[in-house]
Amino acid sequence: MKVILMSDVKTLGSAGTVLEVADGYARNYLMPRGLAAEASKGSLALLDQKRRATARRDAEAVADAQEIAEKLQNSSVSVMAKSGGNGKLFGAVTSASVAEAIHKELGLEVDRHKIELPESIKSLGSYQVEIRLGKNIVAKTTVKVVAATN
Repeated sequence: MKVILMSDVKTLGSAGTVLEVADGYARNYLMPRGLAAEASKGSLALLDQKRRATARRDAEAVADAQEIAEKLQNSSVSVMAKSGGNGKLFGAVTSASVAEAIHKELGLEVDRHKIELPESIKSLGSYQVEIRLGKNIVAKTTVKVVAATN
């Protein structure tokens, strides 16, 4: 029997895969658990339509990520932080504060989880930061940590 896997099955394959399995295995195990559906002309057409929609969404996401990467590349943002007289910060600059600075200065929304700080930023100065926007899309931005004035 030809079936379409609805979710990942460890021994068979990943979701969306069309494969041939024994009738009993399909009717008694895969279909009652919702792991597979019978591969009819209609379900194959629906699967093809879902694949095309997913590919189109992925292409749009990659285009958006590349556009943001171009804007971020070689730009710099300033983060204000309280510091002592010797240039040491009272605390540390986090990826959330960098994301907030990018939003304020460049007007771009960047998830704080995508920002990779080279090390814990605990002093004033300039730091190179990588922002991973997607598969193989990395933008490098300079973060300048400046003393906050009260």
